[in-house]
Amino acid sequence: MLDREGYRPNVGIILTNERNEVFWGKRVREHSWQFPQGGIKPGESPETAMYRELLEEVGLLPHHVKILGRTRDWLRYDVPSHWVRREWRGSYRGQKQIWYLLRLVGRESDVHLRATSHPEFDGWRWHRYWAPIDEVIDFKRGVYEGALLELSRFLRGLESLEEFYSGNLIEK
Repeated sequence: MLDREGYRPNVGIILTNERNEVFWGKRVREHSWQFPQGGIKPGESPETAMYRELLEEVGLLPHHVKILGRTRDWLRYDVPSHWVRREWRGSYRGQKQIWYLLRLVGRESDVHLRATSHPEFDGWRWHRYWAPIDEVIDFKRGVYEGALLELSRFLRGLESLEEFYSGNLIEK
């Protein structure tokens, strides 16, 4: 299901712990890491899709998390044409995403990456809140930064993006 501009509706999930660290998942059989995300099925609300993806990719149920916030609008990224399936070229541009910020209220042991027969991740770790901006694949970087910036207002005691970079002596 694509919109008129060629974007597939999708949800992104930023799962945090009590230290404001984020769940960072290693994609199956790859050396790439990302936040959980997935498509919204026809007739499904973004929130319903988020809970379905959370179960499918992380193995968590609604009672394991608390919703802290979500992005107001869609955030979009274009997928490079060489990554697009041949049959989709010309119609598919990328993803448009509503992002959710969640707090794990269950236990870390509730995370179950093999909740489905087709797992998305084969490893995970807690990571500093802002670090994924520099570690995600290039074409998703703008969306990650936008989502993390917009949703950071829901977290108390979180260092700013500027503090993160100055503390790491990294130039943006």
